Amino acid sequence: MKPETQTTLPLPLQGERVLDLSRLLPGPYCSMLLADMGAEVIKIEEPGKGDYIRASAPFIKGESSGYLVLNRNKKSVTLDLNPIRISSLFQLSFTCVY
Repeated sequence: MKPETQTTLPLPLQGERVLDLSRLLPGPYCSMLLADMGAEVIKIEEPGKGDYIRASAPFIKGESSGYLVLNRNKKSVTLDLNPIRISSLFQLSFTCVY
């Protein structure tokens, strides 16, 4: 008897890009689900501060476990959203799903 060949189906949101500007719990949770379904999620964080949940206990090797869970499968960048630099955000948003 031949062993079965297992084929992997593509994830439903594979190839889609999502821009995540959220903080705290609800937004990161939703974008975590999108990332789990295959979307490329780009999380924008404030320079020097990041997401507030980074400071929440418990910590694993110096990192907030809540932050690690909610931001798995995501890319993260810091971006100063002052009026001069906001054009970078708009350029990136044109490549995202609406």
